[in-house]
Amino acid sequence: MRIILLLFCLVCSFSISANIGDMPKEQQLAMKYMEALTDHDYSTLRRFYSRDTIFFDKTANTTYTGGRQIIGFLQRAHEGVLEYRLNIEHMFNTGSLVVIIGSYRLRGPGDQFGKPGKIIDLAVPGVTTLKFDNNTERLIEQMDLMDYQTMSDQLESQ
Repeated sequence: MRIILLLFCLVCSFSISANIGDMPKEQQLAMKYMEALTDHDYSTLRRFYSRDTIFFDKTANTTYTGGRQIIGFLQRAHEGVLEYRLNIEHMFNTGSLVVIIGSYRLRGPGDQFGKPGKIIDLAVPGVTTLKFDNNTERLIEQMDLMDYQTMSDQLESQ
């Protein structure tokens, strides 16, 4: 389970062609959140979370609730990471709900994936939805949907 969650949470950098200032406020907030997540900036992430924030990986059916649980998970998952990146292919919002469609790339020690002594390299398509409270600018819920079959296929070939 940790292996599955590690992939989508450990985002190290992302690319997007639009200027952040040209985006709707909700998308700007999403980009700031993703940048903090990408940079493993736990101090900034704490400001996005409340004790009611939900981090839900629907595909893996795993949930963390509250800033303390979420940060704890992220710190464990970030341990030993070599490279993580999110390439955003499309982003849109409807009100305070922001949808990010992209590809998550992970390079890391194979030990975490049952491949000791190897460096693994994965690129997995995924969708992340972020719902914000517009008044407080805190994250209400993050839901990730990842193509774990693609991840499994890539792991098998390495």
